[in-house]
This record gives sequence, C-alpha cells and structure tokens, in this order.
Amino acid sequence: MSKQRMAPGELERVRRFVNTRQVAHGTDLLRDTAGTAEWFVTEGLAPSDLRATRADASRAVALREALRAVLVAHGQGTDAAPDAARVLDATARRARLHLHFHEDGDASLVPEAVGVDGALGRLLAIVHDSIAQGTWTRLKACRDETCAWAFYDHTKNRSGAWCSMERCGNRAKARAHRERHGAHAGG
Repeated sequence: MSKQRMAPGELERVRRFVNTRQVAHGTDLLRDTAGTAEWFVTEGLAPSDLRATRADASRAVALREALRAVLVAHGQGTDAAPDAARVLDATARRARLHLHFHEDGDASLVPEAVGVDGALGRLLAIVHDSIAQGTWTRLKACRDETCAWAFYDHTKNRSGAWCSMERCGNRAKARAHRERHGAHAGG
C-alpha cells in the first residue's frame, strides 16, 4: 500500500481492520475464529492467548462492515445507513467503553471488556479520537463497489474517491467514457 493512502497514527489500525476483507479478491482475514484471533493479536489489540468464538468473529465482521458503510458514506458525502450506527452503538456497549482521565489532564476512551469485545472497543476508541482530531471523514472506502478498499484521503479539498487513481479511478473514467459514447452512438 502506498504510504499516501495510509491513515495517520492509530487510525491506520482502523483502515487495516476494514481492509481485512478484500472485496476485489474475495479474501477475508476474519473468515473464521482462528483468523479473527490472529488478526487482533498481530495488531496488538489483544493478548497472545486470545481465543475467538464464532459469535466474536461474527461481531467483528459486523463491525467491519458497519465501518465500511460509514467510509462509503464519507466518500459520497452522505449519512451512513442507520444499521451501521446501531452496530457501532452495540459494539461500544459490549466493549463497555468508559472515559479514563490521565494524570496529565488528558483523557481517553478505554474498554472494560476483554477479548474480542475489548479489541473492538479499542478500535472504536480510535474512531472517537479521530473524530475529535478531525481526521475521521478523510477515511473513505473506494467508490468502485467491486473494490471498496479503505484509504485515507490526503487531498487538500478532501475530494479523493478511489483507492488508486491508476487502477479504480481510470476504470471508472473509462466506463463513464464508454457510457457517454455508447449513448451518442445509439441516438
């Protein structure tokens, strides 16, 4: 992945989480309990002895797809589907997120839950921090529905629409060109 499409700081973990499913390739790192546990351990979001259940894996996938829906909405300048907000809220409740104040006066959201629910809560805490920093709406999903790869929009005017102009952007432009010229040829 090009560094220009990576998200800043901890938000990169959320981008990688959404990209555990590669729509274009049909792969899913959260496909089963072992893959789910491995991803959270590898990312440092859970201890090395994490064991995920089917329900954990299902909740992780639900959160990932709810976040993807939000990222699609970021790219389209619309609101995400209400179902996405319900999944985010339910995940936050299961994680038992609470505000923790530090001695230096700073504060952070911390999950009281352990296991996968705690790891999912850590991802939501990163989202919360990103919202506060004003970086959240720059995390988007590629406008090409056959791709839907999460990327960070580094453009000055926040107009990025594709994970890669060279791949998805050019395909979209070529498709639009064919549609315009096909319409003229038939008329």
